Amino acid sequence: MAIDTCLFLIFRPRDAGLSAEKLAEVIALVKDLPKLSKAIIHTASAASDPYVKDGAPPQLVLQLYFGTLSDLEAATSHDTLQSLASRDRFPALAVADIEQQVMLVRSFSVSEPNVAIAKGTPHCTYLVAYEGEAQDIGAWLHHYLDKHTAHMARFPGLRELEVYTRLDAASALPWRRSNCMQRNKVVFDSAEALTQALNSPVRHEMRADFNAFPPFTGPTTHYAMATRVVQP
Repeated sequence: MAIDTCLFLIFRPRDAGLSAEKLAEVIALVKDLPKLSKAIIHTASAASDPYVKDGAPPQLVLQLYFGTLSDLEAATSHDTLQSLASRDRFPALAVADIEQQVMLVRSFSVSEPNVAIAKGTPHCTYLVAYEGEAQDIGAWLHHYLDKHTAHMARFPGLRELEVYTRLDAASALPWRRSNCMQRNKVVFDSAEALTQALNSPVRHEMRADFNAFPPFTGPTTHYAMATRVVQP
């Protein structure tokens, strides 16, 4: 199981939002970050889940991957990321609700990986966040990483599966720090493929396992996102 580090930047603009032109500018900027392994760009999408309806997703989520924590921490001081807070350059982002979180990446094997996704083909991601606290984090991780991911890996049409766990890190970025105890993503070819998976027997098995989780508090959010991978 490979382990990497990832910086999540989550943007919820308060006005009309980020234009396609400005989004392209953001993508061009992050591609030039020193020591960046890859960037994943998520924009809002939609899918049907029989168990949850969590409202509108964030307009933009950036996942910025680095091979070491020190490389990630250095990138937060770089002019590239600092410029995203510029009111003159990105007025929609300057007044957005923005949160950041650094996390460890845990990648799991899937039976039907799609190499085209890694090359930038548009696809669909279900981003999940556990925002609260486990009563016993050791028991929580043991159950989730050993048992729940085994259910997730059986989703029909699944292309990628990652779980992210908390990591304390230095960041020079000005935005609010999120403290989710865990995030996950499952990746599919399209929003339609995600909806089919969410309405398959596997989803019902996962819900039964969810009800057997070790005790935890706080909300859990689920958002369908249109996604593409950007290589530096």
